[in-house]
Amino acid sequence: MRLRRLLPVLGFLTWAGCAAAQEASPLPDVAGPWELALDGSFRRCGLMLGAEPGSVGRALRFPAGCRRALPLINGIVGWRQEGEMIQLLDREGQPVLAFAGPEGDGPRSAETPGGERYSLAQAGTIPTNSRPAAPLVTQAALTTPSSLRGAGPENWAGAPSTAASVAGLYTLDRFVEKDVCRVVLRAETAQVTAQVTAQVQEGCRDPGLALFDPTAWHYEAGRLTLVARRGHSVELIPVGEGRWRRDPEIGTTFLLRRVEP
Repeated sequence: MRLRRLLPVLGFLTWAGCAAAQEASPLPDVAGPWELALDGSFRRCGLMLGAEPGSVGRALRFPAGCRRALPLINGIVGWRQEGEMIQLLDREGQPVLAFAGPEGDGPRSAETPGGERYSLAQAGTIPTNSRPAAPLVTQAALTTPSSLRGAGPENWAGAPSTAASVAGLYTLDRFVEKDVCRVVLRAETAQVTAQVTAQVQEGCRDPGLALFDPTAWHYEAGRLTLVARRGHSVELIPVGEGRWRRDPEIGTTFLLRRVEP
């Protein structure tokens, strides 16, 4: 009889213990490399969410060029994690951007009071099934000289006249390092249309380009556009024989230089 009376009590204690264990189990730590991007633009910045305490919340680090690329960064000094939410904090510890948990495999999203929307994606977690279809260009686009309309005075006078002449193997040069990552731009012709694809090569040592992950490109009016896996793009202008730099030149140095395979 005594055991029968104790069974409901033991059952309740077991349930309470399991519930407490679930509540106490910590969420995955999100410290590490991330990319912050202004939606609808090429403006982005690599962030390092540190695990150690900072002046406000936990330590936050980023390249100096981010202050120009994303002026919002100037007011952010730390970060914290609340449940599945990641908050980027100002000097008073107030959230400047609050990123809720992602929906599916997509990046996190947050909006400023002024209506600007930002995305936050963890380095190396971009799903392969989110690859956009490579844009198609006509055969004429590969053979007909471009008008080079809109080319500014900073553009190199010897800009390629055709998209076909742009295809090839390129290396990415940064401000202090060269040949940190290689990307091949292909133009595969098939009768009337041509498919242009871009692919980062193995051994890439640049987390920014690896995260951007270009999958397509196109060339028009003296400008080379790299299209990322997630659909956003970066424009480059010619600055010499086989050399292209990001336009406008903000943030960290982004220079593509053509090399032999």
